[in-house]
Amino acid sequence: MSYFLQQLINGLSLGSVYALMSVGYSLVYSIMNFSNFAHGGVIMIGAYIGYFCLTLLGVPFFTAFILSAVGSGILAVSMERIVYRPLRKRNAPFLYFIISAMGASIFLENIVIASPIGPTFRSYPAVFSTSPIMIGGIALGRIDLLMFIISTLSLIGLMYIIEKTKIGLSIRATSYSIKASTLMGVNVDKVIFIIFLLGGLLAGLAGMLFGMKYIVYPQIGNITTKSFIAAVFGGLGSLPGAIIGSILLGLIETMTSGYLSSEYRDLIAFVLLIGVLIFKPTGLMGKTTEDKA
Repeated sequence: MSYFLQQLINGLSLGSVYALMSVGYSLVYSIMNFSNFAHGGVIMIGAYIGYFCLTLLGVPFFTAFILSAVGSGILAVSMERIVYRPLRKRNAPFLYFIISAMGASIFLENIVIASPIGPTFRSYPAVFSTSPIMIGGIALGRIDLLMFIISTLSLIGLMYIIEKTKIGLSIRATSYSIKASTLMGVNVDKVIFIIFLLGGLLAGLAGMLFGMKYIVYPQIGNITTKSFIAAVFGGLGSLPGAIIGSILLGLIETMTSGYLSSEYRDLIAFVLLIGVLIFKPTGLMGKTTEDKA
């Protein structure tokens, strides 16, 4: 029983970070109806910002955390203005957005490799003690606990913004219909700015948490493949769906690793993606749309 609880805790910790990543996909998809594959590059930059803040600048942990989120948020907004806004103004097909997103992701990854940072694998300094907190026979890692707490608080804050604030109302209205929202006086450009900013802030948090848990390298953004699977599983365009899908994916992966083999973890994830796309393309809580990419 204790082994099962241990895997359950590990799965919740991993799933909570997946949720921070996947809501970025869902926010953008809910408004612009395309999957922002450059989101992984934003996460990667966030991981590097946190790392260099701790190692080169020597700032306190929570200051580095904030700087990582802010840096990623600025990057996400800048990408929207430079890469996606010109396409929006020309009413370009959604395929153009997807191709541009892939190009932006490759650009960010390679510019880091070509810079003095290089392709070197880097490990975060030990911010917290590596000794776990023991509760009965369950070992609770301090970083795992931090990942879960920060992810949970961040997601609660995001849901509050979406459900209880005026800008959240604008985001929900625009997700239903951009044209109708514009006619009702909603500033769609401002809404898109906000969703990229929110997605970028959460991506920075996720990047630093994931970097602390594992390691930092230019291809760390590839982990967003898993968060994309979680977003599809939960339903693209649905924030609650993205969160639930991420938690379930984290639990499935840890249970697979714990009871079968870690070699089957990625296999199970992609089989899940294929199964969802075949049998329930809208996911658990998604909406039917004309375009799904």
